Amino acid sequence: MDRIPVFLKDFLNYMETIRGISKLTVREYYYDLRLFLKYLNIHKGLSENEDIENISIKDIDIDLVKSVTLSDLYSYISYSSRERDNIAASRARKVASLKSFFNYLYRKARVLDYNPASELESPKINKRLPKYLNLDESKKLLNAVEGKNRERDYAIIVLFLNCGLRLSELVGININDIKNYTLRVIGKGDKERIIYLNNACLAALNRYLKVRYISKKSIDKNALFISERKQRMSAKTVQYLVKKYIKAAGLDTERYSTHKLRHTAATLMYKHGNVDINTLQHILGHESISTTEIYTHVENSQLKKAIDSNPLSRFNMQDK
Repeated sequence: MDRIPVFLKDFLNYMETIRGISKLTVREYYYDLRLFLKYLNIHKGLSENEDIENISIKDIDIDLVKSVTLSDLYSYISYSSRERDNIAASRARKVASLKSFFNYLYRKARVLDYNPASELESPKINKRLPKYLNLDESKKLLNAVEGKNRERDYAIIVLFLNCGLRLSELVGININDIKNYTLRVIGKGDKERIIYLNNACLAALNRYLKVRYISKKSIDKNALFISERKQRMSAKTVQYLVKKYIKAAGLDTERYSTHKLRHTAATLMYKHGNVDINTLQHILGHESISTTEIYTHVENSQLKKAIDSNPLSRFNMQDK
């Protein structure tokens, strides 16, 4: 991170060490708030430099933040939409960052007399049905895995499709996280959950572990998935190989990704396994069940079947 004001650094440290927010989320807070402070410099007429990217925030003091009003906050959100083409989801994230930041300054650090973000509203986000592979497409993807790292790559795809893991969760798996038929996963906010491994997962992992090679040069000997460089596989590498096999399976690489495999696992469990939403919430590691509900969509065929099941569906008007 660049040199930043003490009050911002204290907030980020608080979110990570006290609130237990993940490093990735803390970094997103940093990016959002750094842009906000740069915008304030221009908005308040404190900088002659109108190129926001080249504005430094290191010398900003708390007095500038104390001058912020609700109107300033909405002006910033408007700027992010108008000038930076932020979609509703991105603007909502910025709103969340601002609300957390000002709540901290008001309630914890107690450097503000009032919280200007207390009534800041988040933009409405239209929920879309998640993209996912159907059962046949999932089988095509599994059958497309080949090459010298076939066992490793196959195990990765199997875990994605069967366990609904996040990308960060998969690359973070260690050997000692696997105990008999369970897998310990560290999810968002460093929250731990246990996932039970089915036969396909156990078989794929056993085949991979037989060929998994660790040398004296290996950097992270405890990592489950090892790269060609003998170190823990990065998220970028896993994304690349998933895209490669999606293409090899004849599927749309623009439509599908590692996260879409998570959608796929959730959809297949809900549709074919009759898994209830509370169980699915635990498997996926969602804090709120409302997040899980986007995976429990039903297909048009199910909607048609529901309408057709109405006992009046075959009732016709009598000719007179």
